[in-house]
Amino acid sequence: MKTMNCSLTLVCHRSLEERLVDHLLEHPEWVAGFSTVAIEGSSQGEHLPSMMEQVRGRSQRVQIVCVMNLDDAQALIAHLKVEEANREIAYWIAPIIEFGRLA
Repeated sequence: MKTMNCSLTLVCHRSLEERLVDHLLEHPEWVAGFSTVAIEGSSQGEHLPSMMEQVRGRSQRVQIVCVMNLDDAQALIAHLKVEEANREIAYWIAPIIEFGRLA
């Protein structure tokens, strides 16, 4: 089993969620599992597609978090940069000190 030594977080507009989830599901060799959370966000120069988002000044987004191996996270990001090149998708990778199950 690979060492689960990082957390990959992807944040995108809600309209891109299914496309990103499809990429994760298509690559079980990189991604063993993930969690999704509905969030709202704002950033400089952001495109707000709906009138509601324009009035509120923030957009509906989804945050996808994967605990995974660092080499696999970097391979996945390289893949997404080719297949889903989009400024509306942000990511970051953070170290995991320990990962496990309670049972």
